[in-house]
Amino acid sequence: TSRMMENTATIERRLTDLEIKASFGEDLLDQLNQVIVRQQQQIDALVREIGRLHQLNQAGLNAGDRALRDDLPPHY
Repeated sequence: TSRMMENTATIERRLTDLEIKASFGEDLLDQLNQVIVRQQQQIDALVREIGRLHQLNQAGLNAGDRALRDDLPPHY
């Protein structure tokens, strides 16, 4: 019975260790998901800003304005 109690204690300790590791893994996964959501929001905002800048650039070119490259000094 002593050996059986040792085996039971070992199994319980291993199970507790696995539960702790699983809990840490879940926390890490939640944190990573939050990072991904934040990064996707930033990407979406940047894509919208690029689209807006592209529209402004096209509107400026269509209005007869010169391209920014035309404004470079001659030594470039």
